[in-house]
Amino acid sequence: MSQFDDRKRGQETKFQLEQELEFKAQARRAKLLGLWAAGLMGLEGDAAADYAKSVVVADLEEAGIEDLFRKVRGDLDQHAVQLSDHQIRAKMDECLAEARASVLAGN
Repeated sequence: MSQFDDRKRGQETKFQLEQELEFKAQARRAKLLGLWAAGLMGLEGDAAADYAKSVVVADLEEAGIEDLFRKVRGDLDQHAVQLSDHQIRAKMDECLAEARASVLAGN
């Protein structure tokens, strides 16, 4: 029974680590997306960093990515940045891929 318990603990540990890495990647995606959107809105320096932080916080409001999309979509609309929903979602996917690679690389 010991081998079974060891295997179970190993799988639980692996699952927990994967979940932690995914959480970090999603937070990093939100930051990258926020910095990208900030640039489109003409924000620089501290203003861009503060906006990116607000995007990270918005992403924590509910499960899934719709809160993140709504935040960025609304802010871009307020600043008259013309992008389609598809373009924003494609950038979200691109940022997530970049964030996952960065987290896996230990950055």
